[in-house]
Parts: sequence; structure tokens; C-alpha cells
Amino acid sequence: MAEEQRCQEGHRLCTNNCGFLGSPATMDLCSKCYRDLRLKEEQAASAKIAVEKSLISPSLSPSPLATATVPDSPLSSLPESSGDSAVDRSSATPGRCTECRKRVGLTGFRCRCGLTFCGPHRYPEKHGCSFDYKAAGREAIARANPVVKAAKIHKI
Repeated sequence: MAEEQRCQEGHRLCTNNCGFLGSPATMDLCSKCYRDLRLKEEQAASAKIAVEKSLISPSLSPSPLATATVPDSPLSSLPESSGDSAVDRSSATPGRCTECRKRVGLTGFRCRCGLTFCGPHRYPEKHGCSFDYKAAGREAIARANPVVKAAKIHKI
């Protein structure tokens, strides 16, 4: 009976009501909710550092490009980033699809834009590829077929 009561004290349902058990060590959250909370805190901290750096850098180098204004909204009110965001894509986790975050492991497809995708998102039209295939094709054709100019024929 005492063992049963001790077990109930140590574990409670997750405070996010996800149905799993939480523990006092993880602020009464389950492991998944706790990991998500830690990731959000780390992202907020890195975003705060980036904003501080961007505010400091204009005072060091007064270039016209560095004088961009920062909105007055707090970081917590910014919208969640979608799959199309450049910020989200630049911090892509290796081994996961950049669009749907599905684990791809060794079977992931590396696109010419430099990102990794799963099977359905591997096509450029499916993930909004930023690589210019038309220009790359033109350059390949120009390299394969150099302009040949013959020497002038001297008339006798």
C-alpha cells in the first residue's frame, strides 16, 4: 500500500494534458512536452541573441544595409515559422525532411538547393526549390558546346 502511494506521488499526469505521465524533475511534463519546451526556450534565447547582435552591428558599421528597423513586437508574439521560412530551412536538422520534418536517415534525397527531403518532397515543385535549373542547364550546354571559330582562309 505504501509503495502504491509513493508511486502516485512521484508521477502525475502531464500538465499539458497529453495523457502521459510527468515527473517533478521535468516540471510535471512528460518527456516529449519537456523536450518541446526546452527547444522553444533555446530558440527564443538564440533569437534574442540574434536581435541583440543586429541592434549592436549598425552602431559599429553604419552601412545603408545595416540600418534596418526591428519591429516593436516581443519575440513571443511572432508567428510560428512554416516550412517555407528561410530561417526554418537554414537550421534544418540533418537526417530529417526539411518540409515535413519526417525522419529520412540515409534514404533522404539531397536537393541541388542544399536541403534534404523525403520521397514525396524530393521534387523541386513540391518543396519550392530555390535552385535555378534553367540557368544551370544553359551553363552546362555552353560548356559542352564551345563556340568554334575557324581561322580565316587566305585567298590566293
